[in-house]
Amino acid sequence: MAGSLGGFGGLFDLKAAGFTDPVLIAATDGVGTKLKIAHEVGIQDTVGVDLVAMCVNDLVVQGAEPLFFLDYFATGKLDTEAAAEVVKGIAKGCRQSGSALIGGETAEMPGMYAPGDYDLAGFSVGAAERGRLLPSNDIEAHDVVLGLASNGLHSNGFSLVRKVVEVEGLKFDAPAPFDASRSLGEALLEPTRIYVKSCLAAIKSGNVKALAHITGGGLIENIPRVLAGNLSVDLYAKSWDLPPVFSWLAKAGGIARPEMARTFNCGIGMVLIASPDHAADIQAALQEHGETVTPIDEVVERSEGETVVVHDIEDAWKV
Repeated sequence: MAGSLGGFGGLFDLKAAGFTDPVLIAATDGVGTKLKIAHEVGIQDTVGVDLVAMCVNDLVVQGAEPLFFLDYFATGKLDTEAAAEVVKGIAKGCRQSGSALIGGETAEMPGMYAPGDYDLAGFSVGAAERGRLLPSNDIEAHDVVLGLASNGLHSNGFSLVRKVVEVEGLKFDAPAPFDASRSLGEALLEPTRIYVKSCLAAIKSGNVKALAHITGGGLIENIPRVLAGNLSVDLYAKSWDLPPVFSWLAKAGGIARPEMARTFNCGIGMVLIASPDHAADIQAALQEHGETVTPIDEVVERSEGETVVVHDIEDAWKV
């Protein structure tokens, strides 16, 4: 990184970062209505991690190493303590992803936001050597699908989550019905897992064919984004345990199991596709970097029907 604080823009030296013939990749995202819980509970730092995670995880699935990050913080009247906590979380997320925090913008807009409210947007830029981008064009039937465990809800589906909390008449400072060791607010604000360093280690082996970040749209709508032609994926819900927060949501909200898989990550925050010959080595590399990795089935050829089929979902996800 080059430049100094107070300038009109941030600078980054790609050559100094070790790239020879790089392609730049950019991503932008926010935290969504999870912020409403942070506002009410008064826990501000975790959403900063979420902000970074939602951007950098989208970069690494394309084979890119995140380089730098910028944030946008908008509010009606600046609460310096809350803003400092948010930036603290952003800095933590940047450290976890190996990104440089090179700038940002704080905007005060009286009348635009209710007292105490704020909104966040994040912007991340990464790079990959030309020819190393993902997904590869050699995904085929019988390739192995690996699931990397999530930290919980991450940052999607919170409008539905908040509705379930409201209908159940729960308070955010009460013990979580699925985790008595924490308040409901603390449990729901568990930040999004950042998969960058572990996935980059796997990518550098040269044998990863595709990665899919499981965000809004859940397992059903995100995995097809890396598939082409008549390729599909079979997943077996019995391969992994549904975390307690999702079991509670399904029961309390009366949410059908297929809809759970279409809305939430359901315990799998990142999906990786590799050939059977390399899957074991890739799984070991991911585990060495702290990931919980589970083979959740394979790529198949399917001429019609759903691109992602989750088998045994009713039996496996009983609540």
